[in-house]
Amino acid sequence: MAPKIPKRSTQKKSPINIPKDAKVKIIEITPRTFIIPLLIFALIWALVTLWDQNSSEKITYNDKIGLNEIRQNYQSGAYEEIVISGHEIEGRKQGIKNNVGWKEITKRTIDRTTIPANVVITDIGFSDPTNPTKVSIKNNDWSNAFWDFIPSILLTVLFVVLMIFVMGRMGGGGMGGPMQFIKSRAKMYDPELDEKVTFADVAGSEEEKADLVEIVDFLKNPAKYKELWAKIPRGILMVGPPGTGKTLLARAVAWESEVPFFSISGSEFVEMFVGVGAARVRDLFREAREHAPSIIFIDEIDAIGKKRSPGIGGGHDEREQTLNQILTEMDGFDNETNVIIMAATNRADVLDSALLRPGRFDRKVTINLPTLEDRKKILEVHSKNKPFSDNVRWDRIAGITIGFSGAELGNLLNEAAILAGKMNSKNITQEMIQKSIEKVVMGNEKKSLRMTDHEKRLTAIHEVGHAIVGKMLPHTDPVHKISILPRGGAGWVTWFLPEKDRTYTSKAKYLDELATLYGGRVAEEIFFGSDYITTGASSDIERATEIARAMVMRFGFDPDLGAENYAPDNVEGQCKDMSNDTRKMIDIKVRTLLQEAYAHAAKIINKNRELHERIAAALLVQEEMTQEEFDLFFEWVSVPTKIIM
Repeated sequence: MAPKIPKRSTQKKSPINIPKDAKVKIIEITPRTFIIPLLIFALIWALVTLWDQNSSEKITYNDKIGLNEIRQNYQSGAYEEIVISGHEIEGRKQGIKNNVGWKEITKRTIDRTTIPANVVITDIGFSDPTNPTKVSIKNNDWSNAFWDFIPSILLTVLFVVLMIFVMGRMGGGGMGGPMQFIKSRAKMYDPELDEKVTFADVAGSEEEKADLVEIVDFLKNPAKYKELWAKIPRGILMVGPPGTGKTLLARAVAWESEVPFFSISGSEFVEMFVGVGAARVRDLFREAREHAPSIIFIDEIDAIGKKRSPGIGGGHDEREQTLNQILTEMDGFDNETNVIIMAATNRADVLDSALLRPGRFDRKVTINLPTLEDRKKILEVHSKNKPFSDNVRWDRIAGITIGFSGAELGNLLNEAAILAGKMNSKNITQEMIQKSIEKVVMGNEKKSLRMTDHEKRLTAIHEVGHAIVGKMLPHTDPVHKISILPRGGAGWVTWFLPEKDRTYTSKAKYLDELATLYGGRVAEEIFFGSDYITTGASSDIERATEIARAMVMRFGFDPDLGAENYAPDNVEGQCKDMSNDTRKMIDIKVRTLLQEAYAHAAKIINKNRELHERIAAALLVQEEMTQEEFDLFFEWVSVPTKIIM
């Protein structure tokens, strides 16, 4: 039983005694904290502006007028009001009302001029008692300006009050709230709440688990290693395809070691604000030191650990600052710290070399896709507590799931369970698992897609072309299934399945695979003519071209070009330096490989044309054909012995 690990405190220390049963809600201040009040403020400002612009009064100012004209307009009764403010005089004419859209607009003109300095207001002549014009005298300019600015003052006060309210609701109150933004977002593993994970729960990966047992032993018995002056690896980098159990292994190490386990994704360090990622790194390592011995696990470390740009100023400043802070923190560990850094990635080729030097991530654990025996163990783990039928053959399932990761195997059995529920079955059968595999690999059947008789025959001829060419070549994988049913992911498919796990691929196998890929296109041309070939082979041509270029540029299979790598760099995407003659030779070699594969496929199909017709006719009737059904057609046909490599 693992010991109780103290939970991470998220509350700010205070002299106030808080009851244990009190519910304290701590919410981090994020950019959303400031965005919401700003949006509300902008909305209010827009409404006020819109109201001001669409008010019921539209005013036009006329400053090109003299004092005498204003007097004359006053005497004729053209003004509704005259306003005298300081040395300014305004004559406001009566407005004309017009209906515009949804409201009534009053058009008003104001004649404005400056009173000469030697003119006294009482002598201007606006005191006729019989004139209905209203005369207003405003002597306090400061008070007028104040009233003009009242709307802006009110909006500012409203914004400040709103910010105080939001800060209070977000739990900040002062500096304690905004500081939550730079806190580490790592999740602390709690053995009482989280699922128990041990090495026994990680099926397969025996060699990988052996590498990590040393780490567990060091965390449990550090004194033993200190007496021998042994230095435990500072960081462990787990590399492997997605779904192979890297995170699961890290959790198993934490449980077996019985130490605090901090888990975080690399993307959680990077924010739009520069410096936040580095601050979160400092906080994470500080907390790990406080709980030492402990483990820090950074998933998808390639999000922040990519190679730094060689240019001036670097690339993404925030990402590089975060990476630099991680390097600094790892260098700051001493032998007494007892903090282990574990990281996982499926892109080790893009990581910065500074991360991989001794003293940082000095141990690399490669986790490959599970082997046949590993897949059996993984399937047994995922099959627990599921009602499977007695006819389920796990060795058969493991044999046809070559290339599946542990996560994909778990998803496969879950799909089978969903299918069983859909069919109202109480047990999961072998057939259900088989259908789930086909769904995962090839996609769902699209029975709603209708094909004409000609299209169905063309599809059957095409797929059988792949199958026959592959059958007649010694280095290809056996045909597992042929289908002319439309599917979501792969369309119509001929499924070749290897008989065992493969570590290396030979030149001979690649050559046979090229011919097999062209089998469908060649069959269309032979049976229907060159003018009636279709676009159905586009993906086959793309794959064949990719293989041929790899053979010439990466694998060194061409004797004239030699064992030299001409492929572009995977990280920078820049082509290798080479002459124009070399580029031309590469194009010629690739084209020659493809042409020879095409001719080889045509020779096989022409030789077995009658057999091709019979298999295609059977496929048209039953729409799908298994390996056993396909092999029955070759009982009296000479087939080369398969060379399993």
